[in-house]
Amino acid sequence: MAEARFSQDEFMCSVCLDLLKDPVTISCGHSYCKSCITGCWDQEDQMRVYSCPQCRQTFSPRPALAKNTLIAEVVEKLKKTKLPADCYAGAGDVQCDVCTGRKHKAVKSCLVCLNSYCQNHLQQHESWFKGKRHNLTDATGRLQEMICQTHDKLLEVFCRTDQKFICLLCMMDEHKNHDTVSAAAQRTEKQKRLKETQRSFQQRIQQREKDLQQLREAVEAHKRSAQTAVEDSERIFTELIRSIERSRSEATQRIRDQEKTAVSRAEGRLERLEQEINDLRRRDAELEQLSHTQDHVHFLQSFQSLSAPPESTDVNDNPFSSLSSFDGVRESVRQLRDKLEDFCKEELKKKKISDRVIVLRTRNDFLQYSRPLTLDMNTVNKRLRLSERNREITNTFPKLQPYPDHHDRFYCWEQVLCRESVCGESVCRESVCGESVCGESVCRESVCGRCYWEIECSGGYVYISVSYKSISRKGSGKECLFGSNDQSLSLICSSSSYSFRHNNIETELPVKPISGRIGVYVDHSAGTLSFYSVSDTMSLIHTVQTTFTHTLYPGFRVYSGSVKLC
Repeated sequence: MAEARFSQDEFMCSVCLDLLKDPVTISCGHSYCKSCITGCWDQEDQMRVYSCPQCRQTFSPRPALAKNTLIAEVVEKLKKTKLPADCYAGAGDVQCDVCTGRKHKAVKSCLVCLNSYCQNHLQQHESWFKGKRHNLTDATGRLQEMICQTHDKLLEVFCRTDQKFICLLCMMDEHKNHDTVSAAAQRTEKQKRLKETQRSFQQRIQQREKDLQQLREAVEAHKRSAQTAVEDSERIFTELIRSIERSRSEATQRIRDQEKTAVSRAEGRLERLEQEINDLRRRDAELEQLSHTQDHVHFLQSFQSLSAPPESTDVNDNPFSSLSSFDGVRESVRQLRDKLEDFCKEELKKKKISDRVIVLRTRNDFLQYSRPLTLDMNTVNKRLRLSERNREITNTFPKLQPYPDHHDRFYCWEQVLCRESVCGESVCRESVCGESVCGESVCRESVCGRCYWEIECSGGYVYISVSYKSISRKGSGKECLFGSNDQSLSLICSSSSYSFRHNNIETELPVKPISGRIGVYVDHSAGTLSFYSVSDTMSLIHTVQTTFTHTLYPGFRVYSGSVKLC
């Protein structure tokens, strides 16, 4: 006798959606984990009426629960039957639409039934529709995007007139007399251009890799040059300090030698002067004594010898007259210090690397830094519609736009970033003498260090922002909202007020709106972000002085109304 085969789906508890544990069967015939049905009925104790979670049949009083041994044995056998680890749908896998309980991984999607099937249910599908032509494709989570929202039919025609996919009913209705082809024919045509596009991308990749390598080599060379300059400067300053030390020692020695010579000469002069004074005092005393003698002969004989003055020391003989003044040495040293300081300041000032101070007064001054901006389709939230060649944004809530999933898209907040960046370089690496390598008059790869753009706001409530590309996209928290984190800065505009928000700190601005046109100026290297109201004149709304650490991208949140890039 053939052994009956069971699926784990048949023995799933409808409460916990897992294999039955300690299974019990109640009066209506449905089975549950004992703990699951007990928990459900515990919540119904106050009403004194107990119901089946599946069929809603009621029981009173509360039924007694007994283990269903037959089901318990089958469940134990199923637990021992190990399924391949990859048969269940995981994160990023397409789930089978037919499976109950834990979903299996889908292998095919039916474009007629609009369902995805695992291997087991695919076989059932084929048996059910045997002989009928159903269009199967590899499992995809984009089935709804492949269906016409108007007629609920498969999008299998491409309208070249409107550049969009349509169904057969659309082709007979609003797209009647349009240039239409089958999706397959359009794919064939685009497939021919695919190789050419790939070849262009590959050439561009090679060029960028070459530019990247050259830039890395230039950075390393610059680092080596800077290190050599530092080492040479240290060596030269060390030699200069040693030279100054020697000059200081020589100046000190010269002063000391001059001091020694002058003092030695002065001491000889002092000794002679003291000796002359003593000799004069002695003779003065003898003359005093002689003046009192009564012996005339002795007086006359002695007076002749005592009255002759001793040899006099020359009073004009200045021992310091032939030596240089200390004031001269001091002044020479002071002049040397001043000249050295002035020289160092002037030379270092010449070599200092700094940006020019840009003074902007009129709108024409700002417009010289204007660049064309376009909105990045991969980042736009589904509640926003892009138009005017991706230069206008309109909030369409509650209607959602059929954008495909993308890891760069803002999934919660009504936000979008621009493709172009404010790169922070004083000269764009993509350009040479104002003309870009890529052949555009202004390279679309980046907007260089100083950038200006204008926006026209039509009613509503909008955020005009700059943001780092690393801002989060998937969540609904502050980490994704412009102005509510350290990744972005925003001017918040309404019809009656302005405010500025950064890192979730909001500042109300005293300026009142006078124009729907806003100008934004960024000087990346100087760390300046300014917002202006643009009419006949430029009126400053708010300026921020900070330090930008990464490349900036213009961004917008359109909570209501619309925004247009001018």
